[in-house]
Amino acid sequence: MATLRKYPVGIQSFEKIRTDGYIYIDKTPLIYKMITEGCPYFLSRPRRFGKSLLCSTLEAVFQGRRELFEAFTTKGGIEQPQLFITTTDWEWQPHPVIRFDFSKAGVYTLEVLDNLIDDTLSQYEREYGLTPQIGEGSNTRFISIITEAHRQTGRRAVVLVDEYDTFMLHSIGNSELEEGVRTSFSSLFSPLKALDDHLQFVFITGISKFSQMGIFSTLNNLKNISMSPLYESLCGITEEELTTFLRKDIERLAENQGETYDATFSKLKRMYDGYHFCEDMTDIYNPFSLFNAFDSGRISDYWFDSATPSAVIGMLAQMPPVQLTDIDGVTCPAEDFDTPFNSYANPIPVLYQSGYITIKDYDREYDEYTLGLPNFEVRKGFANSLYQYVVAAKGFDTNKNALYRAYNRFRRSDELPPFIEAVKVFFAGIPYYLNEKGEHHYDVILYTLLTAFGADVIAEEPSAKGRADIILKMAKGIYVIEIKYDDTADEALKQIDQRGYADKYRADGRPITKVGIAFSSKERNITEYKFVREK
Repeated sequence: MATLRKYPVGIQSFEKIRTDGYIYIDKTPLIYKMITEGCPYFLSRPRRFGKSLLCSTLEAVFQGRRELFEAFTTKGGIEQPQLFITTTDWEWQPHPVIRFDFSKAGVYTLEVLDNLIDDTLSQYEREYGLTPQIGEGSNTRFISIITEAHRQTGRRAVVLVDEYDTFMLHSIGNSELEEGVRTSFSSLFSPLKALDDHLQFVFITGISKFSQMGIFSTLNNLKNISMSPLYESLCGITEEELTTFLRKDIERLAENQGETYDATFSKLKRMYDGYHFCEDMTDIYNPFSLFNAFDSGRISDYWFDSATPSAVIGMLAQMPPVQLTDIDGVTCPAEDFDTPFNSYANPIPVLYQSGYITIKDYDREYDEYTLGLPNFEVRKGFANSLYQYVVAAKGFDTNKNALYRAYNRFRRSDELPPFIEAVKVFFAGIPYYLNEKGEHHYDVILYTLLTAFGADVIAEEPSAKGRADIILKMAKGIYVIEIKYDDTADEALKQIDQRGYADKYRADGRPITKVGIAFSSKERNITEYKFVREK
């Protein structure tokens, strides 16, 4: 009987993954390229995309632990394949490795940061027989560790910094803490450039652009590979990796769900694909969600809640309001990716670097990027968060759960009137001063809620003669919805017909229902609706 595959859900140790028989997607071709070119590197990727595992793998490489990369059978009888780097001319000479991991603090105060730095430095001082230099700055201690490690081993040191910006992100909005964190980091890492003769390799990861934080201002030799086509697939899982190395896992998941391989693959693609980190547009799947789906046997939501730090939500709350309809298809130049998080003026860099939006297209002639939500999992999660800002965050919750139940009944029965009545009850619960913003306001709320419910919904879908407000695709039919403000449902239906909003969906095969909804500024709610189902 074949041994079940083991998925590294939440495991960031390369040694544990290999020795305990977990699946490892071989990234050593790209790792080999990096380490042989020898530059100091910076890589930005969203949380839960494998940055910590990458640091752990680099640590094992530079420690000379070739046995972890060769083919072998684990104690549990699981065969681990040979990895690419063992077929190269890499010499496997052990280097001293100094690693800082700022991702696991839990509490983000200046005292915790300074203690974490002190504990890490003390660990390496003990390793190299140095007396802790009480009263000395972290930079002086760091210099001593690096130079002594080089002297004792005869090999230059390797410095790995994982999730460097965690404390910075949690300090934004608190100017005193922010400056303290910045000072601690600047002091610690300021010697790195001057120690070039003692350093073999430097690698720094985070989610935000390092140059804007002012932490590594002296490290102007860092090579930022975050948007490099050469390293786009360094973290995450490509479609080729999914359909080759993980093909049997798709087949097993399909069997568990009673579906075909193609149907299951399509669902995985819709839920977890869609990330692009440069203009080459290589499809990258979210590894955390994929492995959770394979491990649990269910295609569900895994990434959004686990990878959404409260600091990011806090930053978005201080920025101009974000609407779901406004960020899908937004365009920006390359320099917008480097806008500092703490500017509070533009949410796009925060959303991109955190993984909520990604590159969807690139215009080489104008060097302009089109951004959008990467996949269905993120779309649902982000819509749910936006709902909290629109209503619940202001202290009012109009019972979204009741509307969700009504939506599910609508999905099963294909009966529209009970759902519209539930929408009316929902809007009746929103205080008047939050409901005086015109037609677009109602469009956005309805679209955001449907998205949060997992509906297949499109806002402002363009056609030859205009844009339909909402297209809702259900298993039993397609609903073309037009919303009018201080007008009639008849006028809304008339516009659907005159502009041919339904025409492009007639080849689909599902019945089409045209829906006209009238909102009143006086009632601040739906006053009438009419629908016509095509035969």
